[in-house]
Amino acid sequence: MRFILTFSLLLFSATINAEEIKPFTSDGCSSFPDGTFTQQKLWLSCCTAHDYTYWQGGTYDERVTADKELQQCVAKVGQPEIAALMLAGVRVGGTPLLPTTFRWGYGWSYPRWYQALTVEEKKQIKSQ
Repeated sequence: MRFILTFSLLLFSATINAEEIKPFTSDGCSSFPDGTFTQQKLWLSCCTAHDYTYWQGGTYDERVTADKELQQCVAKVGQPEIAALMLAGVRVGGTPLLPTTFRWGYGWSYPRWYQALTVEEKKQIKSQ
């Protein structure tokens, strides 16, 4: 009986203290240029879309997909070499293991790690 009461209290407090995602922010391409010298925002929209996905977080496979989409987007604007370089950078620098402002799942409090978004979390994201 004591176990059931303790478990119920823990479950209830976890429900009350459900974390809320912070408002979406984007720093463009983080420490990387947003474009070329002549077209200074050439792939900025690619980075902003990538940031939106990183802000949300999710599973490891979702991160791999987001990173590949960034690479494809930058390659599509005519910069396949830059795209490959960016892919390498986000694969190393975007890990949720580091408490950076651009890590996977940065909209949530650190540490978030890899985990599927719940229905409630998806509702929060959609309402932003």
